[in-house]
Amino acid sequence: MNFNEYQKKSRKTAVYPNKGKNFIYPVLGLVGESGEVAEKIKKVLREKGGIVDKRTKREIKKELGDVLWYVSQVSAELDISLDELALANIRKLISRKKRNRLFGNGDNR
Repeated sequence: MNFNEYQKKSRKTAVYPNKGKNFIYPVLGLVGESGEVAEKIKKVLREKGGIVDKRTKREIKKELGDVLWYVSQVSAELDISLDELALANIRKLISRKKRNRLFGNGDNR
């Protein structure tokens, strides 16, 4: 499955107020799910000495899937395909690498 196929299939499962005219709802969901990923990782550090066991990996995988779902919905609300998003991101990163600007602050390093 490619990103655009995922986006089309995931869009069929999107149920929220004013779908198609509401980027705020999926942005809030994205923040929430990202926080859940961070919470799982925090507990790995606190309770497991930084070691990710199989069970925790499965749990993090589920949360990352939810993050992907919300990224897909935000993108759909803004009429951006996931393929387009991924391509633009990799081009940006390759450009930064060529210019030795992967590290540092700011959007346009």
